[in-house]
Amino acid sequence: MADIVTIPSHLRIPEVRSYMAAEAARELAAPAAADERGRPAETFLVDVVVRTGGEERRAVARGRDIYAVSAPLAVEAVERILSGRVRTTGVASAGALFDAADFLRALAPHLSFELGPVA
Repeated sequence: MADIVTIPSHLRIPEVRSYMAAEAARELAAPAAADERGRPAETFLVDVVVRTGGEERRAVARGRDIYAVSAPLAVEAVERILSGRVRTTGVASAGALFDAADFLRALAPHLSFELGPVA
């Protein structure tokens, strides 16, 4: 998963762990259409926990058909770059370029997300 490469490029962190459910990996090879638009029935969940010192924070994004979210995500990124709404210039990861919460809010029609302390 790309996060393993991009996260350490803009954050000083000692370790990144990434997991994918076996069923999700199997469905990559044989996706099943579930609705009239051809979207698969499965949902996705990205759950991130960040620990520093004694503090833990969590970000969760979820939705349906993660590959269908790719196009609006790319369009949002390009629109922000072309309009100058970036935090840095040059070669950079998405996390370095954009404010994460603002970027996720822009994708609200395609996914939901929550930010907060670890419960």
